[in-house]
Amino acid sequence: MTIFLLIATGYLLGSIPFGVILTRLFGAGDLRQIGSGNIGATNVLRTGRKGLAAATLLLDGAKGAVAVLLARHVAPELGADAAMIAGAAAMIGHCYPVWLKFRGGKGVATLLGLSLALAWPIGVIFALVWLGTTLLTRISSLGGMAGAVAAPIAALALGQRSYAVGLAALAVVLLWRHRENIARLRAGTESRIGGKTGA
Repeated sequence: MTIFLLIATGYLLGSIPFGVILTRLFGAGDLRQIGSGNIGATNVLRTGRKGLAAATLLLDGAKGAVAVLLARHVAPELGADAAMIAGAAAMIGHCYPVWLKFRGGKGVATLLGLSLALAWPIGVIFALVWLGTTLLTRISSLGGMAGAVAAPIAALALGQRSYAVGLAALAVVLLWRHRENIARLRAGTESRIGGKTGA
């Protein structure tokens, strides 16, 4: 029963669309009608409101982290499995939020947040790969995907096998959410940071 409650709580946390809420609250319009229509921080940046983009990034990451930390607090006897499941539920909630007819974000920030909460070295590696790839290529989607793929590899290298399996599954979800970006990358038409379309 505890696991089901953690899944439900994690999902509901993850499904809070902070990008949509913040852009509406501060008069930047309906995020779903701007740029790529995505509800994440990259698209918020296209409104020209860097502060709102940063806040969206932090809050979307916090959703995953809070779900993991809550699971550890509520069900410490269930160990790593409960934390991984709750974090995964938060990411699924972000990608498929009930409040937006299951049309959500792509999960990069939320996956980073839960990775940091699961084991901070995994999250740091995720962040470094994400930022490094993004800075080198100026392609946000490529950076996010690279970071997501790096997370389960880092978990495995650090001996966190249970986390590696869960993070690998979430990386697959994230890659699926980026399937249009992948198609544009293959075609050479994916936008770079500062462009009007893309991630």
